[in-house]
Amino acid sequence: MTGKAFQDYYPDEFAHCYGCGRLNKEGLQIKSYWDGEESVCVYNPKPFYTGGFPGYFYGGLISSLIDCHSAATASAAKLRAEGFSLGDKPLSRFVTASLKIDFLKPTPMGTAIELRGRALEIKGRKIIVSTTLSSEGEIRAKGEAVMVQLPEN
Repeated sequence: MTGKAFQDYYPDEFAHCYGCGRLNKEGLQIKSYWDGEESVCVYNPKPFYTGGFPGYFYGGLISSLIDCHSAATASAAKLRAEGFSLGDKPLSRFVTASLKIDFLKPTPMGTAIELRGRALEIKGRKIIVSTTLSSEGEIRAKGEAVMVQLPEN
């Protein structure tokens, strides 16, 4: 993916998240982009993110990746639903009201992870996002997040 990611448009005061904050130098700094009607993020986990079974990815971090990608998807989807493009105005920030994760298969270490998100419902300040996490061409986890837009002030 090239160009500016959704997260690059977050206002500075909301760009410190461990998962997606571009200003958090110790964080994951995931980057999400549009791919048609879906959002996509490719992440290459570091070896120390292993879970309880050697060779497989830590489930808590899988949840974090789905959470942050879902928040970015909500921000970009809201902007798009209002008739704007990235860069037209600052992205609104969303926080998680609910997050449900289904772990379908173990996620092996040493391979790129692909997240794909889609806004299922946009209703006022609430957006429901569905996200899949894949590795080696197989969906390993699915998440559904209820994201709520932060108020302007």
